[in-house]
Amino acid sequence: MAQLPAETANGTSEQHVRIRIIKKKKVIMKKRKKLTRPTPLVTARPLVTPTPAGTLNPAEKQETGCPPLGLESLRVSDSRLEASSSQSFGLGPHRGRLNIQSGLEDGDLYDGAWCAEEQDTDPWFQVDAGHPTRFSGVITQGRNSVWRYDWVTSYKVQFSNDSRTWWGSRNHSSGMDAVFPANSDPETPVLNLLPEPQVARFIRLLPQTWLQGGTPCLRAEILACPVSDPNDLFPEASAPGSSDPLDFRHHNYKAMRKLMKQVHEQCPNITRIYSIGKSYQGLKLYVMEMSDQPGEHELGEPEVRYVAGMHGNEALGRELLLLLMQFLCHEFLRGNPRVTRLLTEMRIHLLPSMNPDGYEIAYHRGSELVGWAEGRWNNQSIDLNHNFADLNTPLWEAQDDGKVPHIVPNHHLPLPTYYTLPNATVAPETRAVIKWMKRIPFVLSANLHGGELVVSYPFDMTRTPWAARELTPTPDDAVFRWLSTVYAGSNLAMQDTSRRPCHSQDFSVHGNIINGADWHTVPGSMNDFSYLHTNCFEVTVELSCDKFPHENELPQEWENNKDALLTYLEQVRMGIAGVVRDKDTELGIADAVIAVDGINHDVTTAWGGDYWRLLTPGDYMVTASAEGYHSVTRNCRVTFEEGPFPCNFVLTKTPKQRLRELLAAGAKVPPDLRRRLERLRGQKD
Repeated sequence: MAQLPAETANGTSEQHVRIRIIKKKKVIMKKRKKLTRPTPLVTARPLVTPTPAGTLNPAEKQETGCPPLGLESLRVSDSRLEASSSQSFGLGPHRGRLNIQSGLEDGDLYDGAWCAEEQDTDPWFQVDAGHPTRFSGVITQGRNSVWRYDWVTSYKVQFSNDSRTWWGSRNHSSGMDAVFPANSDPETPVLNLLPEPQVARFIRLLPQTWLQGGTPCLRAEILACPVSDPNDLFPEASAPGSSDPLDFRHHNYKAMRKLMKQVHEQCPNITRIYSIGKSYQGLKLYVMEMSDQPGEHELGEPEVRYVAGMHGNEALGRELLLLLMQFLCHEFLRGNPRVTRLLTEMRIHLLPSMNPDGYEIAYHRGSELVGWAEGRWNNQSIDLNHNFADLNTPLWEAQDDGKVPHIVPNHHLPLPTYYTLPNATVAPETRAVIKWMKRIPFVLSANLHGGELVVSYPFDMTRTPWAARELTPTPDDAVFRWLSTVYAGSNLAMQDTSRRPCHSQDFSVHGNIINGADWHTVPGSMNDFSYLHTNCFEVTVELSCDKFPHENELPQEWENNKDALLTYLEQVRMGIAGVVRDKDTELGIADAVIAVDGINHDVTTAWGGDYWRLLTPGDYMVTASAEGYHSVTRNCRVTFEEGPFPCNFVLTKTPKQRLRELLAAGAKVPPDLRRRLERLRGQKD
């Protein structure tokens, strides 16, 4: 290892620097080595001959201690980030945030790092904490780009209280400025803990070496603890928090099971825990059911669900659902009328972890070191949000041929043959969710993701083959836009007009909602499959810029989403609902088709004959039909009042159906029916 050069003139003695990096719960020493790419390191300043005083020693495991300052989560505003120079606005210091993602084009306003100018001989990246802070560590990445490779391979750290007088992080014995090893690829986060935490307001990273042929580019997060200001010169930083007495921490598989069990034990009369299947690694996919009659479908009560953790590294949704089940239990016991009504008028199903294998990988890496993609896929390296059957293509092909809805239905499309084969590439997690969808007549759902702040709605797949993005609405576009707007309009972070975009798109200009296909095409998405294979309307909620926020940010994230989670569930009351019954027996008719004039997408009744059809306010001509029955059409009005509007149907059997049933029962044909059949035969002759 090279001796660590100093830039001070105070003549202090040398000392050893101990750099600790926590990686997969192991402490490793970051050693300088040849890059896997054929270009060696470039040295911005000459390093002196290695000596023992400059050696980096391996260390025992050490916890990071301080939480992130908030570059990734946007708690640190753009105005508090500065740099010595920038290649362009899109590569300015405001882009030097951990895990920030670039736009598709280099040189636009949304590039993937801070990058200094090539002629900048003394580059630096500076963060203003806003008040005295105890800095304990730094995490860095390289530049996110599909076109270039740029990353810093070593850097120094300096501190200041006024941004004019600076001191460096030093070795204990030598007094020399410490040089910290940085990145060897663009994406892997590298943590360096300071030899000794420093209290200051400003922190600077000074790149020393970087990839040859490139420029000093980095994305960073700063680990920092707040400290009290004895002179009271700075306003107290507002700590994110919540008054709800909930368990605000990240839960691995074992802890999640324990928490769900505790909620059930606290509220046994309104909860039920069940499993819908297992992951590839054999972890159960647990669901918390919450209702006044758990375990049974009550006639006329809609079924709703939240699904989280489809991508294992997007951890916020998982924790929000664990918080939601705690909250519903606590508030029901307190007699909260809003929660009581929710649990008595619907059956709520919460699946906090659809991809538990991926989450365990991300959890063991840690919230700040997991990066952008590790843990996203299941243990077979399958992206579950691209793993559902593509039902869009056969539907659109049938529409182009004029076969919909008379020959090919516009709803409940069957699974393609290839998808049902034993060797089909279908993850066990996907199969489990599909069986779950078929078993329960879900009406409304949301799929919780992370990494952005936006609500996207179907269709997720572009209609034009191979188009990267294209507006592709469903026949129920008005309903999906309503649902998306309700969540976005109730989410505190999405409604914060002062916040900046997460990455490369400003969704606030469109109300923080977007048609999924108009964002980026996703063939085989759960949203599209849910709409085309079942009665369920589902949207995707991107909850936060940070996929895996630190535990200290969970209280604020809960407050950001609490009302939105409740308000979205209440939208199941929007539209019409009722029961389709047999006139003779007064029993419900299962699988009756509910068609709304002008909307080319039907729904069907559940096994008891009850149905729910989400609609925006207006007057609709609705037709109920079933095999062996005469169809009935009636007008149903949806108002802005809380619903749903009751729209029941009574169907009469056709003569042919009555005859079938009589013959099947071994009975004689009644005279009146025999005469009608004879008349019908005469008309045909």
